[in-house]
Amino acid sequence: MLDDTLLDDPSRLADADTGGWLRAAARAGAQVRSTAEAAAEAGVERIFSERPRAVVLITRPGHSVAVAGLVMALLGPGCSVPVVVCDEVPPWVGALDVVLAHTEDPSDRVLAESIYQAARRGARTLLTAPDSGPVAAAAAGQAVLLSPRVEVPPGFSFHGALAGWLVVLNSLGLLKVDVELIADELDREAERDHPMHESFVNPAKSLALRVADRTPLLWGLDEVATSVGVHGAGVLAAFAGIASDVTGYSQALTRTVLHRRAVQGTSGADLFADPDDEPGGGLVRVMLLAVRQGPVADAARHAAEDALPGADVLEPAVEVAGGDAVSAALLALRFELAALYLGLAAGTLGGNPY
Repeated sequence: MLDDTLLDDPSRLADADTGGWLRAAARAGAQVRSTAEAAAEAGVERIFSERPRAVVLITRPGHSVAVAGLVMALLGPGCSVPVVVCDEVPPWVGALDVVLAHTEDPSDRVLAESIYQAARRGARTLLTAPDSGPVAAAAAGQAVLLSPRVEVPPGFSFHGALAGWLVVLNSLGLLKVDVELIADELDREAERDHPMHESFVNPAKSLALRVADRTPLLWGLDEVATSVGVHGAGVLAAFAGIASDVTGYSQALTRTVLHRRAVQGTSGADLFADPDDEPGGGLVRVMLLAVRQGPVADAARHAAEDALPGADVLEPAVEVAGGDAVSAALLALRFELAALYLGLAAGTLGGNPY
């Protein structure tokens, strides 16, 4: 049961937040800033100055999957070099390639072996990970290791990893992202979502209440937004125990029954209907996620809004400037804080709120 009164009671929120999770999430901007500083001190701009034959993104359990998806979406199909996503370093990786990896698990021996193999073959390698354990040992003297300088609990490394990878892609000339601006906007978002701010002026609390007791349908209107939706679904599951559907809107159209329920649920036609009357019935909340701007993105948004007139539209670009990466990072943080607020209010995270 969700105790929504807890969300507007800062003292009870503080008592329930026994792990300091809200504070940890709010340090996303600091993570980005400190990772960029560490990268500068490590000489990332010099080491990764030459364009590679290929970029390999190694994904392991945790945030690296969502970070890789976001990076792939930001690079887009027009990227001038091949980008490969895999669980382990491919056997063809060599001195002409760049390898990026991230983990929160210092004992991930599969990743440790991949880092060792990539470095042994001469690939330029950057790893964001703790500075101890087999993974760090594999990187020692062989790869650029960016260890967290801002201490946060496990599960809060998304923005730090994203910053490390973006710095490298900037240096390679494959992206042009203002990492410092991302940090500044994340700080502003954390302030907007501060526990002291009431739900009606707090975007994260408002988002939490919108998906409470509903199944969120996180449907992206562009590739970048869909990749952020993957992260949103992950944190909603991890912190609030909420299962979500996440996909691009064009793919959602092929999920005929679910899309029909979404249309009914957003039109108000079934306001007094019993969802249990339909097999698999239940209340859904459609969240249309939009990051990219432009005529194509506008057309997709208008088409989705026409079909789903009551859907929520999360479009960070109307709130901040700075490009797709800034909007994506901001939306990812909002989902993290919303998931934490939900978990705390439901008692699934931290102390008992009752």
